[in-house]
Amino acid sequence: MTDGSPLLGHDPSAIGRYRPIARLGEGGQGVVYLAEDPAGRRVAVKCLKVRFDGGAKARERFAAEVAAAKRVAEFCTARVLDADLDGSVPYLVSEFVEGVSLLQAVREEGVRAGADLERLAIGTATALVAIHQAQVVHRDFKPGNVLLSAQGPRVVDFGISRVLEGAGEESSQVVGTPAYMAPELFAGGRAGPAVDVFAWGCTVVFAATGRSPFAADTIEAVMRRITEDEPDLGDLRGRLRDLVARCLDKDPARRPDSEELLLGLLRREPHGPVSLQAGAAAASPEAAAPAAASPETASPEAAGTPSARRARRAAVTVATAIVAAGAAALVTATLLPSTRAEPGDDPTRAGPRPPAPGVTVP
Repeated sequence: MTDGSPLLGHDPSAIGRYRPIARLGEGGQGVVYLAEDPAGRRVAVKCLKVRFDGGAKARERFAAEVAAAKRVAEFCTARVLDADLDGSVPYLVSEFVEGVSLLQAVREEGVRAGADLERLAIGTATALVAIHQAQVVHRDFKPGNVLLSAQGPRVVDFGISRVLEGAGEESSQVVGTPAYMAPELFAGGRAGPAVDVFAWGCTVVFAATGRSPFAADTIEAVMRRITEDEPDLGDLRGRLRDLVARCLDKDPARRPDSEELLLGLLRREPHGPVSLQAGAAAASPEAAAPAAASPETASPEAAGTPSARRARRAAVTVATAIVAAGAAALVTATLLPSTRAEPGDDPTRAGPRPPAPGVTVP
């Protein structure tokens, strides 16, 4: 197990109050360093390749974005700890998560299947709920931004793309990874929470098949497939396949939001409601009851009422508590039997793996 690669001669000896000790990666957004804070705690510091030419108002807007990212609940995410947008090299500091990216794991070990895939789907959907409830849109959700830690999947880099997208001369450009971008973005549409739900669906397909649902040889061909073609869902089965298909709808208004998505993943078959098992987070009967309801079966009128929205929010609170308490394995062992690997499935598909440190840069 290594802690990144050695620093290069031109790397800084200090980034604000943080001391770099290794390189974790480099990409289009910037360089990520493993660093220590003044107390000796390890953190990930991303130095951004961006210039802020919009003056004080632009910096205030970006600072507000970072502040919102700091409010994201610690459900399956890497916390944003600090930021400095005023120096010659702006940087963001986040929690250091030990674990390979989903991108690396699939390439090196094979695709996910059965309970392993279900845990990944539930954990990453939980992260989206936490991100969206803080009024943040990730904008670059993809396999490279999902780290597989010993505690489960952790989503990183939320909030960064908004800062990059609005900076200086880059303001007219859309930041993201084409294979995981929603069709409305190619038409200049709004980057709302629905774009993250679309990217989540693409990421689950990648985890299950080793490719995006709109894979093609060129970026132009990928964009055409996303805007015109139906997704290739591979061998996805049962409820998970149905949920992913809804997430990949061309019309953002027809996609489930992240709360509906999580409840759909945690729903039992029609014969019974979700129940908390021993070891799961405790919840009052009043809070737990709505979890048995399905957002897919509720009438549009009922689903839109304030009481229905409050009930759904209570159900999501219970669901996120279950996952945060480490009970996702208990839930997924019984909730989604139709997506488990069948006896004839490829025996080489990887199962749980020991973590190795890393932060993936797009």
